[in-house]
Amino acid sequence: MIKIYSLDFNIEQIADSGQCFRINQTSPGTWRAAAFGRSLTIRRESERDYVFECSREEYDKIWLDYFDMRRDYGRIKELVRSANDPYLTAAVDYGYGIRILKQDLWEVLATFIISQRNNIPRIKNTVARLCEPYGDRFPPADVLTRYSERDFQALGLGYRARYVQNVSRAVVNEELNLDKLKLANYSDAIEYLKRFDGVGDKVANCVALFGLHKIEAFPVDVWIKRVVDERYGGSFDISRFQGYAGIVQQYMFFYERFLKKKQNPL
Repeated sequence: MIKIYSLDFNIEQIADSGQCFRINQTSPGTWRAAAFGRSLTIRRESERDYVFECSREEYDKIWLDYFDMRRDYGRIKELVRSANDPYLTAAVDYGYGIRILKQDLWEVLATFIISQRNNIPRIKNTVARLCEPYGDRFPPADVLTRYSERDFQALGLGYRARYVQNVSRAVVNEELNLDKLKLANYSDAIEYLKRFDGVGDKVANCVALFGLHKIEAFPVDVWIKRVVDERYGGSFDISRFQGYAGIVQQYMFFYERFLKKKQNPL
């Protein structure tokens, strides 16, 4: 067991932040995360105290980097607060425990294609059904090339089935080279990804942020567009947050969903 005390970690917030689809609450105060073919049980003992049910070796090898525990999020939050932006200050205070996960690149690419025009509960359900035959392992691209469009449709992918089918084939054929993508800078990675059917600007930026850990990426979905339009008059200067704009985006996304739910609880 590994005990974690942090002012900048909240597994419930991370699980509901829209950046990953395989962290789920299993019982009060307990969550299960699946990544890289492994699973981890996380127990909350208090607001700031957590227990990771794994060995020190496994924590150091997988979960330390997966949860981006080496990064000083406290410092980043102070930088955001120093911008004297009341909305962002409130967003940081509300989403204080969010961290940008370092996820498997292929899993992020496939799941964010699935995420298009979709909501988080439905995405999680679809991804769970997709992974069910493989336990903690997300099915690799060569496995998914054997799925027909009808197979994908049965899992609830809808029109996204064709996109997942095509991108799986592109990865297997090395038309989409994941190793090459890992070496690309942010702008080159975005342009490279957008060459493939089903990958637009939003999905490409999500892959850059959550799969390549390009913290400067700033995905704009319907929630972020709403924030920019309604809170900032249609223009948001991300250059104020150069080098960590993606973290700011997550605070905005998480907080805005909370505000809308508060306004419309049903």
